[in-house]
Amino acid sequence: MDVRVAVVDDQVLIRAGLAALLRAAPGIDVVGEAGSGEEAIRLASAQRPDVILMDIRMPGMSGITATERILTGGEDAPKVIILTTFDLDEYVYNALRVGASGFLLKDTPPERLIAAVHTVASGDILLAPVAIRRLIEAFNTPVAQTPPPSLAGLTARETEVVQLVGRALSNAQIAETLQVSEATVKTHLNRLMAKLGVCSRAQVVVVAYECGLVKPGLR
Repeated sequence: MDVRVAVVDDQVLIRAGLAALLRAAPGIDVVGEAGSGEEAIRLASAQRPDVILMDIRMPGMSGITATERILTGGEDAPKVIILTTFDLDEYVYNALRVGASGFLLKDTPPERLIAAVHTVASGDILLAPVAIRRLIEAFNTPVAQTPPPSLAGLTARETEVVQLVGRALSNAQIAETLQVSEATVKTHLNRLMAKLGVCSRAQVVVVAYECGLVKPGLR
């Protein structure tokens, strides 16, 4: 089944170019375009895309706000890839914090853009946890001195998984560290994400930092 994609950018030429590129790619169906955050929300509700390419800086409602509102749809919400001009951008961190699945530079080569859409549609994140850590450290994001109430519902093992995800370990590495199977790690991850009310692995990394489970500058 084709991946249903929506393209959101306030610059008409960029939006049209991205949409044309994706329409020409096998396995991708462009279901709509939008030029603002408000239009993006309406488009997401009407067309139910699997993936949205979202410009981060737009007049009026920003891509961050639009992403946050769209992702309140829960499990059925689309995956969001943030489009940005800068690879280290405080807006990117904020977008990851509200649930975006990753980000792409606007000058990304066509083949990488197409691969990114399929990657995110399959449930993976487009930004390695180590890169998220770099973003967090670059902006000296404040880390909570005490864990927020949402961590209270986690088991000791789930809290440990949050910490290991925050240290940029893959599921295979976490499984080796905890001496359990990868399937068990995935089960823990799915359960703790549901308890934390987050929808992406990127958000788990952010939680690990904000709760003090991982300290900036340390692994």
